[in-house]
Parts: sequence; C-alpha cells; structure tokens
Amino acid sequence: MKKDSATILGGGLCGSLLSVMLARRGIKVTLLERRADPRTDTTEVGRSINLVLSARGIRALKYAGVFNQVESLLMPMQGRLIHDEAGKTELHPYGQKESEVIYSVSRAELNRKLIECADAANNVNIRFRHEAVSYYPGEAILRVRDHLKGSDYDLKARPLIAADGAGSRVRRAFSNTDTLVGTEELLGHSYKELAIPNGPEGDFLLTPDALHIWPRGGFMLIALPNPGGDFTLTLFFPAEGDPSFASLDSDQKVADFFNEHFSDAVPLIDDLIGSWNRNPVGILGTVRCKHWHDDRNLLLIGDAAHAVVPFHGQGMNLAFEDCVILDQVCDNRDVDWETAFKVFEAEQIANANAIADMALENYIEMRDTVRDPKYLLRKNLSFELERRLPNRFIPRYSMVMFHDEIPYAVAKERGAVQQRLLKELTRDVDSIEDIDIDTAARLVERRLPPVH
Repeated sequence: MKKDSATILGGGLCGSLLSVMLARRGIKVTLLERRADPRTDTTEVGRSINLVLSARGIRALKYAGVFNQVESLLMPMQGRLIHDEAGKTELHPYGQKESEVIYSVSRAELNRKLIECADAANNVNIRFRHEAVSYYPGEAILRVRDHLKGSDYDLKARPLIAADGAGSRVRRAFSNTDTLVGTEELLGHSYKELAIPNGPEGDFLLTPDALHIWPRGGFMLIALPNPGGDFTLTLFFPAEGDPSFASLDSDQKVADFFNEHFSDAVPLIDDLIGSWNRNPVGILGTVRCKHWHDDRNLLLIGDAAHAVVPFHGQGMNLAFEDCVILDQVCDNRDVDWETAFKVFEAEQIANANAIADMALENYIEMRDTVRDPKYLLRKNLSFELERRLPNRFIPRYSMVMFHDEIPYAVAKERGAVQQRLLKELTRDVDSIEDIDIDTAARLVERRLPPVH
C-alpha cells in the first residue's frame, strides 16, 4: 500500500469531509484543528456568511455517504427575490426545472455534522486546539502548538494535506519560493453579518424559499433562510470611500443608511445597531496558485489552494469537489501520494481559476445587472433556447449550479459564447416576442457544439 497514512491540517468543511473519504480507504488520518471542538464550543459569531450548497457539493456529500446526516440542515431556494428601493419584490428563478434549486446552509452547523462523521470513522484521529505555527518547506516539517498542553512539537508529515483556509500558513510559508507561487487579491469590498429572527410563532418573516437580494449598484444586502425560521443577513459593501464601512462611523449614520437603502428590511432586523457594533467586518478575496503540491510532501486543497469570493456560492462546492477528485485518484492503490497530487492538480486547477473569475463577475450581476430590464429579457431568452436546444444551450448559471458533470472551465468558456449571443439577439429589442426564436436557435447551432 503506497498511501497508508496522511495528516490533514484544518478541520473545517473541506478537511473533515476529506478525512471521511480517505478513512473509508483504510488510510489512517490525523486531523489537526486549531479551534476547540465545534460541537461543544459556539463562541465564534458574526464571522461566517451562510453558505450555498448546490449539485457539486451534494454529489460529494452523497459520495462520502454523509448526505443523510446533513440533509435536515438544508433550506431550498428556488430563485432570487429582488427587493427594489420602493419595497417591491420580483422573483428571478434560478432554473426552469423543479429540481433546479440551491440550498442555504449554516457553515457552523454543517461543520459540526461533518466533524461528527469524521469522529465516527475508525481511521480518523482528531486533535482539537492543535494550531499550525509554521511550516518549513525544505525539511517538510510542520510546527504545531498544542494549546491544551501549552507546548509546541514538530511533525514530519509526509504527506501533509493543508486544508487550513484562505489565510493558509502553509501556503504562505512558500511565499518566497517558486514552488507554489500563490497570490492573494483582496476585493476592496467587505461584509458584515446581521440577522432577521423568526416570528412569534416560529414563522418566517420573509419568503423562505428564496435568496433575498437588495441590489443597490455598488453594494447589496442579501438574506438566506435557516431551518429555525430566521434569516442570516449579509451586507456586502465597500471597505473604504463614501459610502463604505469606514464612513458609517456612528450609530446614527448606520441607522440613516439602512433606512435610506433597505427600508423594508429595517423593521425585521434583530437589534440592528447592537449587531452592527458587535459583529466584525469580514474580508473578501481570491487566492490563486501556479501549483498546489510540493512533491510527495504537501498538497493544498480547498480555500488554501483557491479561495474564491462568495458571489456564486461555489467556494464550499469547489472544495467538496476537490475531495471527490482526490479520492477518486486514490482508487489506484499503486499510485503514490506524489503522483496522486500531480493528477489532482492537473485535473482541477483550471476549474478553480474559472470559477474564481465567474464568482467575481457574479457580484456585479447580483448588485447591479439584475436591475437592468435587459437582464430579465436575456434570462428569459436563455430559458427558451435551453428548452429548444437542451444539449447545446444551458445557461451558465445552470451549468455551474445544477450540472456537476460540466467542469467549471467548460461552463465559463461556453458561457462566454452564450453571453455574446444573448447580447446580439437582444440589442435592438425590448421583448422576447420581438425575437425570431428560429433564427436564434440556428445561431446557437452554428456557434455552440453539443455539450458532452
């Protein structure tokens, strides 16, 4: 057996799910997590936006045999419910099939479930409060601080699979080398969490089966439902400038800002000013690397390798897809870790870069483009073309969210062709009745090959 043991750094979503998969193969996994056991410690608040689970993530959870354990945490959302400045709402469905929904899920609750699954696996040893202090690439040594004992120890982990998030200390240890060549690009916009509680009877105060968006051009507020009847609110907003997090420097300015831009949400928000002052501002950014592995010593995975901004809801889904691909590479018992790492990187790195680009583009769509009348026209046309030519024209959003068999890189490439077609076909019209659908279908057939 060429792959009998591994150390995974990071007991978050990616690390805990991967430990379950590798343990099923008889690989002995040591899982190091800097935090206390999330099943008993709930002190971190306001630091993590709700997540979106879609087809790729669901496939990974089913592949690992843990979907049944987490299914009760999921809240289905059939589309975006747009709130305009006057308080009027309009639903923009994500897809046109009954099955084309995505799911809101609490990061904290999902992490607890996955930790439970990892802890129940025979070959997983979880060490909480074990924090990576530093990594020495030349010696492939990880220095770990055991906070329970108050002492450090060195671990020669071959291999070490680093799932320690966007701020990965392991990745940053290579910053002056040519091995991984990682970059971190902050967005310039940040986020803050708030909340809408459930009603007096435990009911939802907003429509529960939608992702609510208050798009305001340069910023937006979103709300995702939770099973308990409450909503997690997140404001995405410039870090500097006017308006920005920096400019809202008093309780009165915060209140005035929300009353001006989100007046229909204000009466529903639980302790707006108190929550604003308590909850931290989170940063948003993109991580890219030229390589994700260092011979047989190390592999970066999940956000440590390719953090993306959350506006396509794919960070977790991409990380879960990573786990599936790496585990499938391990099907070959004769493949050693170095070869497994190379094959995994070759298959997935272009997809990670593609969804990073699409996530940035989707922020502009969510906060701004959805307010353009042409947006709905093009969306309706894309649905009509999908009905006519389902093997050629699948809206890019649908390819990303509902078609786990289509790689992200393919979705990006085909999506660019489709976007040019939609702009061309809607340039001089204001209604879908003014479009010759037969001509549009012939254009699609000429420019887009069938999806394989």
